[in-house]
Amino acid sequence: MIRSSTAPYGIALLRVSLGILFLAHVALKVFVFTIPGFVGYFASLHLPAVMAYGTIALEALGGIALILGIYAPWVAIPLALEMLGTIVMVHGHNGWLFTNKGGGWEYPAFWAVSLVVLSLLGDGALALRPVGKRTT
Repeated sequence: MIRSSTAPYGIALLRVSLGILFLAHVALKVFVFTIPGFVGYFASLHLPAVMAYGTIALEALGGIALILGIYAPWVAIPLALEMLGTIVMVHGHNGWLFTNKGGGWEYPAFWAVSLVVLSLLGDGALALRPVGKRTT
């Protein structure tokens, strides 16, 4: 049973938490790895530089959109696809655990599932631009 009086706030907490995580990962890419370093990492994966810039833009804009609640269910889908791409291109061959060299795939998998759940649940409370009308 869904507790309709608090569910929108739980969804909002999920939405904002996911957005903050994306902004934290953008900060890591920009300030720790540096943008040239991140582009170089993509090159080591045989991916074009434009994909590295696109990843940073998607995570930054997507993170802000999630935090503010701007079409969050729609924004969550490309972010979930990015996380699945991370599993395929980066973490999948490292095994399950995050403690494995290069990090495992369980964290991006959980992140992808959380984004799909958000997409299915909707915007939650306090969204600036919700998708469709609320039923509660």
